[in-house]
Amino acid sequence: MIIPSIDIQNGRVVQLRHGKELILESDRDPIELVKHFSICGEVAVIDLDAAMGRGNNEALITEMVKPGRCRVGGGSRDVDTAIKWLDRGARKVILGTAATPEILSQLPRSRVMAAVDIRDGKVSTQGWTKDTSQDGLDTLRALREYVSGFLVTNIGREGTLAGLDKQFALDVKEAAGDVPVTLAGGISTLDEIKQLDTMGMDAQVGMAMYQGHFTLGQGFAACLKSDRDDGLIPTVVCNENGACLGLVYSSQESLAQAIDGEAGIYYSRKRGIWRKGESSGNQQKLIRVDRDCDSDALRFTVQQEGDGFCHLGRQSCFGESRTLDALEERIDRAIASAEDSSYTKRLIGDTNLLNSKIKEEAVELAEAESREDVIWEAADLLYFATVKLRSANLNWADIWPELESRSLRINRRRGDAK
Repeated sequence: MIIPSIDIQNGRVVQLRHGKELILESDRDPIELVKHFSICGEVAVIDLDAAMGRGNNEALITEMVKPGRCRVGGGSRDVDTAIKWLDRGARKVILGTAATPEILSQLPRSRVMAAVDIRDGKVSTQGWTKDTSQDGLDTLRALREYVSGFLVTNIGREGTLAGLDKQFALDVKEAAGDVPVTLAGGISTLDEIKQLDTMGMDAQVGMAMYQGHFTLGQGFAACLKSDRDDGLIPTVVCNENGACLGLVYSSQESLAQAIDGEAGIYYSRKRGIWRKGESSGNQQKLIRVDRDCDSDALRFTVQQEGDGFCHLGRQSCFGESRTLDALEERIDRAIASAEDSSYTKRLIGDTNLLNSKIKEEAVELAEAESREDVIWEAADLLYFATVKLRSANLNWADIWPELESRSLRINRRRGDAK
């Protein structure tokens, strides 16, 4: 699979050749770029200044981590710095110079990657400014029990678009054993991304995308496969709360257009490529794309607009949802109703009453003991909490990112009663 790379130097998105020569400096906003790249999964965000010991871009990357699914690398040379990035929401932290058994063993293996940068078979450190006599493949073998993945860069090809060194990739794969590998350096074509995927490796790509050799959408689509005669990929469409809206199909071309355009674009066996809502107005903003474990099915998470996904004017092709969406929809209908006696409308108009009911129901849920009472009081509290969200023009989809962010923290509050 493709792993987009964002290298930051002096607050700008850049691409260097061999880690030294500036080839490209992009005008794109790094935060908007990481949002776009995160549609397809994790993004490598590398602080070049910190890696080279020339300052850092900590404030900027902290903001990038919030909306993005980031692997953060560059300058993490001790346990405290690594944990700091994990607590800020990095999916993984990448250690290079400090990738030693002593340091790695103090970090959660599932959240740590080791960057092994190789020039002429030997490891290079300090942002590629210091070459060592340490064998690159031996380093992989020594560290594989401590990490969840490797980022291996072929320095001689980095930023050159010279193409994949297949033998180098094979040697790296063998040395890494069962530990997943992301390979960087020289990758320039969709076929090379697909080759690596077939070998069980991810391709970290920067220069080729920034110079227009292919798009993110094309890179993601290149690794998919279909067991259908028509080559289409079954695509389950869900909303931000995870409720299934319907089943459609994607072609490689429609998928690339959907990702690059951040929209619900699919393939109809009757109409060809079609953009959802083009005629009805029920458009979709694409939030993220996930492939299944066999790479032959997709899940689109979308922000649905208008009357819903179904051509019958319903939110879902499968009828009414049993998720929190259904509760939100009923509350929204009550708010929009002309019936002035609606209790929901009364709550929306009386902040003191709503706040009082939330406190009351929270206490009653805390005191409930029987199964029936816990269910009853939890339902009450969910209702009033949802009204509170809607009164602030929020919904449950706005809450999930905060919960996810909290789950990523290593250092946690004790949670004692106040």
